[in-house]
Amino acid sequence: MLIRAEKESDRAAVYQTNAAAFETRAEAELVETLRECVQPLVSLVAEVDAAVVGHIMFSPVSVSADSRLGLMGLAPMAVTPAYQRQGIGSALVRAGLKRCKALACNAVVVLGHPAYYPRFGFLPASRFGLRCEYDVPDEAFMAMELEPGAFERCIHSGQHGVVKYHAAFSNV
Repeated sequence: MLIRAEKESDRAAVYQTNAAAFETRAEAELVETLRECVQPLVSLVAEVDAAVVGHIMFSPVSVSADSRLGLMGLAPMAVTPAYQRQGIGSALVRAGLKRCKALACNAVVVLGHPAYYPRFGFLPASRFGLRCEYDVPDEAFMAMELEPGAFERCIHSGQHGVVKYHAAFSNV
């Protein structure tokens, strides 16, 4: 398996991967929109035998209009059903977190399965004074620091509160 940055030539395969992994095409359409509207963007693919079988995307989210936290949101993450439960998703998450850190992002949030994401260091975001703009269970909205003390500085500077995603997420 190879984890690498997405290329323009991967677009169709990434779309198909997301469409296959989710019940609707909403996540695949979200990826298309984010590519056009958001920077910085971390978009990685997993290849097996030169075929794209997994994809992960991180895009900027905000806590306040003047936030300097450097916060990224992990979404979506998809693995083609035939390749699920083989460690591909975990490899994508780890590589994506590493790439976010290299881009000087201080922290990452994720709205996802509370039994899956804690293995990477994610904790309920409420522990850091953060909540999701969407009405979701507390345990499903998680955060992790890529830079130690990032959330402590955020809380002390008054930048805690509601995490807002790009408007494209409202269609998912």
